[in-house]
Amino acid sequence: LTFPWQELRFQHTQAIRTLLAEKYAPATANKSLSAMRGVLKAAWKLRHMETDEYSRAVDIGAIRGETLPRGRAISGGELHALFRSCADGTKLGARDAALLAVMYGMGMRRGESVGLDLSDYDQETGALTIRNGKGNKQRMAYAKNGAFDALEAWLQVRGDESGPLFLPVFRGGHVAVRRLTTQAVLYILLQRAQSAGIKNISPHDFRRTFVSDLLDKGVDIVTVQKLAGHANVATTGRYDRRGEEAKKKAVEMLHVPFVG
Repeated sequence: LTFPWQELRFQHTQAIRTLLAEKYAPATANKSLSAMRGVLKAAWKLRHMETDEYSRAVDIGAIRGETLPRGRAISGGELHALFRSCADGTKLGARDAALLAVMYGMGMRRGESVGLDLSDYDQETGALTIRNGKGNKQRMAYAKNGAFDALEAWLQVRGDESGPLFLPVFRGGHVAVRRLTTQAVLYILLQRAQSAGIKNISPHDFRRTFVSDLLDKGVDIVTVQKLAGHANVATTGRYDRRGEEAKKKAVEMLHVPFVG
């Protein structure tokens, strides 16, 4: 709040760019540069900077480079193992299975899943209205096949009392009508992964797998973009984890004549 942003000149912003390039990955560094440009633009609009000074200060190029994509796709066998770990006949298992179903079957972020209310779900059509999407964007998701069955099984346990769709389940099977936190979702997914013998998995991997599997089944990328709630197709493309599998299969076709 007290830093004199309006006093930044080209030599300062260029030095900041150099430092960011040395310390951070390109995507992280460029995000910081974008934020700095935004602050300088606000200073110019408020007439704290002359146009010439502003133009020179923001005239710094983006940092180039590419890192390996984060996360991974969850295999079909791992998904089966996760859902089998929930099939224990308990209320907790029913809730966790429904949570896994919306994370994978509808590609929801964990913040979106805990933000769902019972009133957002149409049991007749399986439609779910996501009202707290990233960037305050709303969208529709659809529970079909196993995802629909998982939600119906959870609702039989949950009941029809208004409130959040996903509720805490305590020891003894007591269900409390209050909203789960995103941290609770992380804990639930990691616990299920551990019981299923799965390592190196994150909640966002379900969303990556959702995008990858839809593309692998021939769904056009624009439809996948809308289902995932991405602002543009390029973002959806970054979620695609099929490329690594294709590269592995290609390399397997080579014969290395190693002699031990």
